[in-house]
Amino acid sequence: MSKKDYYEVLGLAKGAAPDEIKKTFRRLARKYHPDVNPGNKEAEEKFKEINEAYEILSDPKKKEQYDRFGHVGDGMNGFDFSNFGFGGFEEGGLGDIFDAFFGDGFGSSSRRRNSAVRGRDIRTEIVLDFEEAIFGKEINLTIPKDSHCASCKGTGAKDGTKLKVCPQCNGKGKVMRSQGFFSVSTPCQTCGGQGKIIEEVCKECKGRGAIEKKEKLKVRIPAGIDNGQKVRVKNGGDDGINGGPAGDLIIFVRVKDHPFFQRNGSDIYVDIPIKFTTAVLGGKIKVPVLKNGEVNMTIPEGTQPGRIFRIKGEGVPYSGSSRGDMMVRVDIEIPVGLNKEQKKLLSEFENTLTEKNQPGMQGFFQKVKNFFKS
Repeated sequence: MSKKDYYEVLGLAKGAAPDEIKKTFRRLARKYHPDVNPGNKEAEEKFKEINEAYEILSDPKKKEQYDRFGHVGDGMNGFDFSNFGFGGFEEGGLGDIFDAFFGDGFGSSSRRRNSAVRGRDIRTEIVLDFEEAIFGKEINLTIPKDSHCASCKGTGAKDGTKLKVCPQCNGKGKVMRSQGFFSVSTPCQTCGGQGKIIEEVCKECKGRGAIEKKEKLKVRIPAGIDNGQKVRVKNGGDDGINGGPAGDLIIFVRVKDHPFFQRNGSDIYVDIPIKFTTAVLGGKIKVPVLKNGEVNMTIPEGTQPGRIFRIKGEGVPYSGSSRGDMMVRVDIEIPVGLNKEQKKLLSEFENTLTEKNQPGMQGFFQKVKNFFKS
């Protein structure tokens, strides 16, 4: 039976570039790997074909020879991968190459099943008022999490009984299957890759080794936390497996909008309406602040709409004792519903104004004149 063309096996055109060969091989290997297709003979054969093709096409010398002569004299009948130092899927073999390409889960994944595993992180969300986010708050949470079963101490076996070495894999957690030149390691189906089996299941956890419990926690939300930030409580997640550390509790924070305060980093902005006469003549106004209720602020005469004043230290806490500022943006309220006497007085007042009293207006119209003259 004639062999398939190696380029055809990988779905590539003849003379494909090394990067293209590598990229295609990684995609196909992930798709047809035995760990992804347990018990699928067709996938296993396909996996062997793409590995054989890649071992030739990824080597510049062998690729050159194959491009020139094809399968004639390539020595692939009865090909032994050990000649290239790959072996099977044991440690240091082809399994480690797949780990380098794809990360955990290929080749050597089964031997990791007996090692310590970190517990799962738990994620939750809380909603804070604007003031609570600024000043911080201690909150009470009830978190459902997997905790070690006290009855079996996390083994999953009935109290007083021991785990038995798996007779199928002799405690290795994996079994080797060899077909011709290729060896494949897969997790042992009898013990689930653990290497040991439970003869009598723990009645409390039903063999899981863990029980879901609702744990009550007090968590201090730091002052100055912002919308979308998170607080991590170390070891607040599920307990680890095989002596591994517990996961973390990750609290995502959402902050409600405030009726009139807006936050920008460590500063707080507020819009304050002031009287027309206060803007013209100057005066004092009261400004609401989060820390002290309200403070007095001086408005200088001739204040223009939209001007921003800074009140130091009335913003958001940061870096220990430091605080941002309160930024006060003034909005001049124009009187409405004037009677005849008020309108008369304003008209008389307007007639007394000069360019000196209205520098912004006069300056603008002078720029307009200069523009059309040029």
